[in-house]
Amino acid sequence: MKLIRFGELNKEKPGVQLQDKMYDVSALGEDYNEQFFETGGLGRLEKYVQSHRGILRELPAGVRLGSPVARPSKIVCIGLNYADHAKETGAALPPEPVVFFKSTTALVGPFDNIIIPKNSVKTDWEVELAVVIGKKASYVEAADALGYVAGYCLHNDVSEREFQLERNGTWDKGKGCDTFAPIGPFMATPDELGDINNLRLWLKLNGETMQDGNTSNFIFNVPFLISYVSQFMTLLPGDIISTGTPAGVGLGMNPQVYLKPGDVVELGIEGLGVAKQKLVAYAAH
Repeated sequence: MKLIRFGELNKEKPGVQLQDKMYDVSALGEDYNEQFFETGGLGRLEKYVQSHRGILRELPAGVRLGSPVARPSKIVCIGLNYADHAKETGAALPPEPVVFFKSTTALVGPFDNIIIPKNSVKTDWEVELAVVIGKKASYVEAADALGYVAGYCLHNDVSEREFQLERNGTWDKGKGCDTFAPIGPFMATPDELGDINNLRLWLKLNGETMQDGNTSNFIFNVPFLISYVSQFMTLLPGDIISTGTPAGVGLGMNPQVYLKPGDVVELGIEGLGVAKQKLVAYAAH
C-alpha cells in the first residue's frame, strides 16, 4: 500500500494512493501515528480499502499533501553514510554510524515551501531514503530488523551548514529548523519496493541534476542502522530513521552552492515518488 495524508497543515486526513489516484480513507477514523502502527493499523487499513473499493472518494487534483506519517516521537538521521558524500565534505569514513536528530517541528509535506532560516547563509539539500518504524524496537538484531519496518519514504534532509558545522555544539542546530524535513509524497509498505539496498535516488536544483546515487552505496545498510540505533534508544512505531545522502550537496562543491529564495529543488527515489519544494525567505510569523 501507499499511504498519504492530505489537507491543511497540522489538520491532515489519511488517504491512500492506488495506481496514480489518491483516495480519502478518513472514515476509517485513524491517523497514521504511533497508535495506528502499534496496534496493527496497516492490516485494518488494507481490509478497509479492499472492502470499500469502488466507493472510496477520489481526491481532487492539486490537493495539498502533508507528511505521510503523523508527527513521530523522533526523527533520527544518519550522517556520512555514502562514501562519496563523506569524501566530498572532507570527512573520514565513519567507523560506526553518525547519529543526529531533526526536530519534529521540521516536518512538512513534499510540496510545501522550504523556509530559509533567519540569519542563514548556507542552506543546503540532501535527498535521502527514510525508514518508518512499525513496532517498538529495542536491542534489535540486524537479522530481524526489517521485521520492524512499516514502510519507506522520500526525505529531503535540508541542512544549514553554518549552523551545523561552524557553530559550537552538535549538528542538530543546522538540521531541525522549521520546514527542514519535507517527507513524502507517500509511505510505501515494504512489499511495494523490492530491494531497498538498490534504489536510485536523485535531486535537481532549478532543473539541473545535483545528486544521482544509489542505496547500494550505503556504508551501513538499513537492517544494520535499525539495529544500531536500537542499541541506544527505543524506537517507537511511526519513528523515522533517515539513512544519509549521496554526493552532490552544495557543501561539497567548489565553489560551494547554497539555496536562495526562489530556488526550486526536485527530488525522487525509485518506487517512492517525486517531491518538489520552493525556497522562500524567512518572514516573521
